[in-house]
Amino acid sequence: MAGCCAVLAAFLFEYDTPRIVLIRSRKVGLMNRAVQLLILAYVIGWVFVWEKGYQEMDSVVSSVTAKAKGVTTTNTSKLGFRIWDVADYVIPAQRDLCFLRSHGLVLAGSEYHTPSVYWTLRREENSLFIMTNMIVTMNQTQGLCPEIPDKTTVCESDATCTAGSAGTHSNGVATGRCVPFNETMNTCEVAAWCPVEDDTQVPTPAFLKAAENFTLLIKNNIWYPKFNFSKRNILPNITTTYLKTCIYDAKTDPFCPIFRLGKTVENAGHSFQDMAVEGGIMGIQIKWNCNLDRAASLCLPRYSFRRLDTRDVDHNVSPGYNFRFAKYYNDLTGTERRTLIKAYGIRFDIIVFGKAGKFDIIPTMINIGSGLALLGVATVLCDVIVLYCMKKRYYYREKKYKYVEDYEQGLGNETDQ
Repeated sequence: MAGCCAVLAAFLFEYDTPRIVLIRSRKVGLMNRAVQLLILAYVIGWVFVWEKGYQEMDSVVSSVTAKAKGVTTTNTSKLGFRIWDVADYVIPAQRDLCFLRSHGLVLAGSEYHTPSVYWTLRREENSLFIMTNMIVTMNQTQGLCPEIPDKTTVCESDATCTAGSAGTHSNGVATGRCVPFNETMNTCEVAAWCPVEDDTQVPTPAFLKAAENFTLLIKNNIWYPKFNFSKRNILPNITTTYLKTCIYDAKTDPFCPIFRLGKTVENAGHSFQDMAVEGGIMGIQIKWNCNLDRAASLCLPRYSFRRLDTRDVDHNVSPGYNFRFAKYYNDLTGTERRTLIKAYGIRFDIIVFGKAGKFDIIPTMINIGSGLALLGVATVLCDVIVLYCMKKRYYYREKKYKYVEDYEQGLGNETDQ
């Protein structure tokens, strides 16, 4: 109890004040200056030069539009000779969207019909899907037909099939009957769009392998609201003539906003032809880091590329990117039919990021104050070494600390004597 009272009395009735002691020591002096130099290098080099601690910062606000161009041809036994342009392989056409259901241009045999168009769309910000491969199931009608054979649909009798069941991977609702799929195999019958799609084999090489020569024009507008500064990636020195002929190249044309699809995938370290078979997702990154204390013409976009769906070769489950859409029409008898397309392709996600800085007195003074406060670390570190680590620590401690009795208490003692 007495010890606690003594500690409390010392806390309440004692006062510490700094005392300056000049120690003539080469080791301590050099260490003190070295620590101060390190702190100054950090404050000046890192905080002010590298991190630009004298600037007010703002994040970029941007909008992006993209337009694909390119034409190719295919000639297959199923579809015949076909010309493919932007309206065919960009789904939906030139939109920042990635899903389409259409009562539109329809393939029926080798003929095309154009009934009324109806789109159901799902918006995907800053993205563009380009179809590179496809599985086409033509002339489907609603009816009864055998399911595609797999472990759950192969049957020997009606008892094997459950009426009314519809698995997550089935093409329709089971009728409960076991019917011939071909001459050697029976499968459960389903009520579905018939004939059902068979997607067990993905076409290799890709159906639209020539898509690697298609181009993508990206128009990007950015704005820094704090500084009311705006710019776009089509720079003022880019002319219409140049825009018609340039293709982005990191060395020769680093600011051309037109990108060849094959080169874009190659810059990300992948093969376009391999990626085109099952599809994938590519990221086109546009970085805007601007120092607004300098000329506005020096605020320039920097492009980089990476594959966003990079898959593990040893664990290649559900690879790529694909979706289905259908084109509906009525035949001469008035029966509704459709052409089902499972589209494989590359979705290009355009990712814009960056920050801008401009001189402001408030962050400058805050960082200067923080730097001055950090200089006190040198004194604390030297005190610890001098008072606790050096051989003469007791001598230095004696010089560092001086205990002074209360003046009033001293007078009282003299009067008593």
